[in-house]
Formats: sequence, structure tokens, C-alpha cells
Amino acid sequence: MGYETIIGLEVHAQLNTTSKMYCRCGTDYANAKPNTHVCPVCLGMPGVLPTINTQAIEYTIMTALALNCTISDYTKFDRKNYPYPDLMKGYQISQFDAPIGCGGWLSIYTNGSEKRIGITRVHLEEDVAKLLHRTVNDKTYSLVDVNRSGVPLMEIVGEPDIGSAEEARQYLVKLRSILRYLGVSTANMEEGSFRCDANISIRPEGTKELLAKIEVKNMNSFKAVYQALKYEEERQRKAVSQGKKLSQETRGWVEDKGKTVSQRSKEYAHDYRYFPEPDLPPLMIKAEKVEEIRAKIPELPQARRDRFISDYSLPEYDANLLTGSKAMADYFEDCLVTEEYRRLPRNKGAKEVSNWIIGEVSRIINENNIDITHFGEKVTPSKLVELLVLNEEGIVNIAISKSILEEMFDSGLNAKEIMEYKGLSQISDSNQIEKIAGRVIAANPRAVADYRAGKEQSLKFLVGQLMKETKGRANPNLAGELLKKKLGEG
Repeated sequence: MGYETIIGLEVHAQLNTTSKMYCRCGTDYANAKPNTHVCPVCLGMPGVLPTINTQAIEYTIMTALALNCTISDYTKFDRKNYPYPDLMKGYQISQFDAPIGCGGWLSIYTNGSEKRIGITRVHLEEDVAKLLHRTVNDKTYSLVDVNRSGVPLMEIVGEPDIGSAEEARQYLVKLRSILRYLGVSTANMEEGSFRCDANISIRPEGTKELLAKIEVKNMNSFKAVYQALKYEEERQRKAVSQGKKLSQETRGWVEDKGKTVSQRSKEYAHDYRYFPEPDLPPLMIKAEKVEEIRAKIPELPQARRDRFISDYSLPEYDANLLTGSKAMADYFEDCLVTEEYRRLPRNKGAKEVSNWIIGEVSRIINENNIDITHFGEKVTPSKLVELLVLNEEGIVNIAISKSILEEMFDSGLNAKEIMEYKGLSQISDSNQIEKIAGRVIAANPRAVADYRAGKEQSLKFLVGQLMKETKGRANPNLAGELLKKKLGEG
């Protein structure tokens, strides 16, 4: 019997607000000493009263709109009760039956076609404290850092419409991109501001009978999500094929072992004993306010991708890569409005810029583990396009252009400055190249004989030798022509 995989994702994203969700403590705790961004409210002291962070509400409405959700005109906060060491109050202020947004969708592309993944709800809650586990002299203990407790946390709950680990990865990449375009979250998985829990089940093909729902936690990268879901999918299918019964449970992904392990039985909603938060009033969200927030939504990744294809005649592949990151898409368009860009051929200028950003620029970014913003501090759009113009005009060839770009990133100098002090301009003087061609022919009699015997490949070898002698500075097309001419004279 065959089985199909059913996956639903729950994503938590910390919001880019200045203060926490229910108090005035700052959220910039990344480099702060433990327990220095705290107050009686986020410490969970008795008798304190929380207040609602308005900016967090607006960011959540904006996100829900971007995900095609319906915005509730009435919403409220609830207490979600569960005992855990990182939960200061013994309960979390969250939202239960009246979320801010519901009934939306996000589209991904799979097997060459668009697929919509439903969004069940988008709601607000508070983050928990951070546990730091220590072992000293074979004795273990845990410390609690409350700096993170109370940071606004937006939860995006997806429908179980995902059918594979690869679709889950695509969904998360698209969602992260949307959050970054909106500017509501850094959405950095490695830093914990973008976290994912997955619910995965299997069912016999052609039926609606789901087997046990397994929750998978502790995945801190897109790669980890993909690997954990692939492992869990195979584990469940193997267990069923062996006649074992699957139980509803929560499992954790163990990165270094490449497998999931059982953590606890999975809670049901009634286990949390939700009830309305008595210290916070319900919120009425007016339609005018929703439209005001909608007007602030910037151009989102999919719309920008479509515009890049129509306005700049870019291939879909290029447009997808460029618009996956707002910063990269901005850098690309900043290149197109520089004075230098006007010197590139109109019919291929945008594609040339795209090729360099997707190719050499991305390589430098990946090798140095930085983003396009940091790259742009050294190599501004004007500097990059100036280099492309020099290459287009034949002043430097492609190999030298690549080495100049490396130097531009290392030094912050522009291309012309680097060319001047390194003497890297392309040699296009026919007389100079012809003299060098004569020396190359004299030094390689066997290759000359092979070429004259009809082996065209030998010409490429001779061109390579000429380029080597000029340290890559000779115009390769001119070099080939002059070598052919001189070989024909012999």
C-alpha cells in the first residue's frame, strides 16, 4: 500500500518592535548581559498589569494582509497555561479563538506549476525566556535569561496542504522573504527570530484517513527542516510497514545524529486551559485602520519578480533569484539608475547587471558569509556598473574584470583606480599583440604544425599561451585573429 505525506507548518517570527509585547522593556537584547532587559511585567511578578504594544498589532495586521487573510474586526488575548521553566508567569498571553487574521494563503511553485498553501491564522503572543544548560564536574544545571521573555512573537499557522519536505522548504523561504520585504521581522532562523514547528502525518493514498500527527521541533535552518521532515516521513512509513502503531507525540530533531527523537506526548488544545486574559481589553479593529495599513504594504516578492520579467526582460530564473532578497533586488535596481548604466547597451544592460549579481557578486557574498548590504558598502551600484562598462568597452576582459571586482571588495577602491596601480587595462593594440603572437608561434612549433595539419584545437592552445604571456590582458578575439593571420603566412 502506498502512502502520501501531509505536512502543516507553524512559524513563529519575532517582530521588529522597539519594546516588548506587554511592557516597555527593549527588544535589542542580542548582545546584552543576561537579565538586563527585564521589568516586573516580563519577570511575571504578582500584581503587575500588561499593556498592548500597538506597533506589534499593526505589524501582524500587515503580515496577515500580505498573506491574503481576512482581518477580524474583533480580537482578544487569552491565557495559555502550561508549566515550563522558561515561562515566567506559568502561562503565556496568546490568542485562542479570535486571532487577528485568518483564512489566507501563500503560493509556491512545485513541478512547474503554482500551488497555494492555506494559512489558517495569524496571531500574536509573547516569546518565552531562554534556558542555558550547563555541565560542570559532571553535574548539570540550567540558567534562565529573561531578556527574550515578552518579545512580540507572531505565529503563522499553515493548513496541512504541504506534500513534501521540498514544498515545506519552499514555503518557508517564500514566507521569510515576505516578512523581510514588509520589514516586520529580521526572520533569521539561525538567530532564532524565525522558528518553525512542523506537524507531519502519512495516510494511505486515495483516502482521507490520517494516521497519528507527529510534531517536530528544534529545527534552526531550512536545511534542518528539510532533513528532519525527510527523515520523519521515512520513519513513519517504515514503522507502518512493520505493523507498528504510530502515536501522537512531539519529537525533536537531533542535528548531529540526523534523526528525530521522542520528547513527549503531544498536547491537545484543551490541555492548555485557555481563558480570556482578564488584564487586557478586547480590541476592535476598524476597517479604516486596516485600509491605512494595507496602503503601507510595499511591493512584495512575487509582484516584483513579475515586474522584473516584464520591465527588464529578465528570464524567470534571474527574476526569482534577484527578488528572493529585498536587499538584492534593491541593489539590482539601484544599478539601473546610475549614470554609468547609460553607457551599457540598452538591449542587454539589465541582463548583464543580473548576470554579475547572480554570479560573481553572489560568490563573493557567500565566500565571505555576508549579505548584499555589506557588499554594497564596499562596492556601490555605481562602482559595479562602472566595471561592467569597462568590460563592455573592451578596456578589460572578463577574467581581469573578475579579479578587479575581488580587489574592489577588499579595498573599497573603484575599478579605474585598481587598473591604474596594477596596470590591468586590456591590450588591444594590434602591433603589440602581433609581436607577442610571433614569439608564441616561435616557442610552440608542435602546436603550429598541428594547426597547419588541420587541428583547430591547437589554435585555442596558442591563444591560451598568448593570454598567459600577457597575464590575461590581451583582447582574446583580436589575439585569435592575429594568430590565424600569422599562421596562414607561414
